[in-house]
Amino acid sequence: MEFQFTDEQEQFREFVRRFFNDTTPTTEVRRIMESQSGFDEGIWHRLASELSLTGISIPEAYGGSGFGIVELGIAMEEMGRCLYPSPYLASCVLAAKALEFVASETQRSELLPAIAAGEQVATLAFLENEGAPVVTDVSCTATQSGDEFELTGNKHFVLDAMVADYLLVTAMTEKGLSLFQVDRAAPCLNVTTLKVIDPTRRVSKVELVNTPGVLVGAEGAAQEGLERALNIGFIALANESVGGAERLFQDTLEYTKLRRQFGRTIASFQAIKHRMTEYLLSVELAKSAAYYTAEAADVGEEDLAKLASIAKASASEAYLKAGVESIQLHGGIGFTWENDTHLWFKRAKSSEVFLGNPSWHRARLIERMVKEQAA
Repeated sequence: MEFQFTDEQEQFREFVRRFFNDTTPTTEVRRIMESQSGFDEGIWHRLASELSLTGISIPEAYGGSGFGIVELGIAMEEMGRCLYPSPYLASCVLAAKALEFVASETQRSELLPAIAAGEQVATLAFLENEGAPVVTDVSCTATQSGDEFELTGNKHFVLDAMVADYLLVTAMTEKGLSLFQVDRAAPCLNVTTLKVIDPTRRVSKVELVNTPGVLVGAEGAAQEGLERALNIGFIALANESVGGAERLFQDTLEYTKLRRQFGRTIASFQAIKHRMTEYLLSVELAKSAAYYTAEAADVGEEDLAKLASIAKASASEAYLKAGVESIQLHGGIGFTWENDTHLWFKRAKSSEVFLGNPSWHRARLIERMVKEQAA
């Protein structure tokens, strides 16, 4: 399979980049990340009304634009470039795809249009224990009580739970892994914002004690759909990481042309040239893997799970390497709060471990390859 961007996709990228350059400079990012909610509702509504990004990969039948994962990847890459703080990954990717792949037709028709229009924010609460993205690793339970279920258990590393209108929570019933819609204002639901390294992305712990929830889709039939949704999440996060890594590279390259040592710019030193070349190579390889996988998702590639792990692992490593190199090449100023480099470095570190670190994804890849060979 060969891949290259179409003229329409390049125009779309230019339009999205212009929007974020205008609305989310780093001064605005700093203002938003220090706010109580962690995102700006005004920019969010413009994102939905002017660009329709909130529903870009949601099918047209459910109020979305009906574009593919490549276009979603472009949007995520541009958000990563500017470090846009918002519940986009939580609501428009993870929650939306979970609903698309797990919910009944009636539930998709009821819930997805509000997400696509940016009118409601949802989030997927599935991570437990150490945060490995295994949908079946669930200790949260759900017992039926009349027409509803009552959920008991804890969820960790839940994105943007404090601003979500409802949560999609995984739990075990007598029939197996199931998905439930839990209203943010439901009784016996406690959401605690966690202190994490990345101030631009809000993460919470969710505690449920006999909390009422509505079954999404069929009872005991959520595993396949959730795994499909997570693969899209891996791809989206990989593209976001690539965008951040590219931004760091470009900013660092410009800085090396300005910083002078021994009467010359450090960009003229051979050692710096070699480091920047390796830096660029890792970013470009990660970008190729991310978009190849996005295209594979659009054409229905059978090996999508393996490709998604490759994309996530390579993008996470490239982004973190970009953060380290950028701080080092900026010298002393790179460690200061006033310089913006540390913001991307912190996002790189948090993205490295969220939805599985590179070691976990490589192990997942090897496990799948071994099973295929055995079969």
